[in-house]
Amino acid sequence: MPETLATTSTDYLSAVQAAIADALGIDEAEAVPEATLLGQLGAESIDLLDILFRVERATKVKITVADIANLLQGGIPDEEFGDENEVVNDTGLTHLEKVLPQFDRSQLSEPLTAEGVLGLFTVQNLTDLLTERARAAAAAA
Repeated sequence: MPETLATTSTDYLSAVQAAIADALGIDEAEAVPEATLLGQLGAESIDLLDILFRVERATKVKITVADIANLLQGGIPDEEFGDENEVVNDTGLTHLEKVLPQFDRSQLSEPLTAEGVLGLFTVQNLTDLLTERARAAAAAA
């Protein structure tokens, strides 16, 4: 898929869905935009690396686990994002609401831990990150 400003989020969604399906051995139809990678689709950390590799191979746009972590934490220091028990505090929750359109803190049934934050990341969030990176790369070229 060539990197052009005309490439849309829809184009990248199909590439992301194919990468997820291949990496996890699931049907592409299961990789719906609202599905969480680590929760609903059952990906593990190593699978996430495989997914990101496959996405890069298909799109020529590199996304790393650190990129995802940076999106989720937004440069907020650990001690400001959560407490000493790694429970995400109000500052962290407010940031997550900004960067994850599907996240609604009122839906939390228990405190969100730092470990649980990556579990919020969806197919659509990865697609949006990929689209943003591709546009930035094309604009810089």
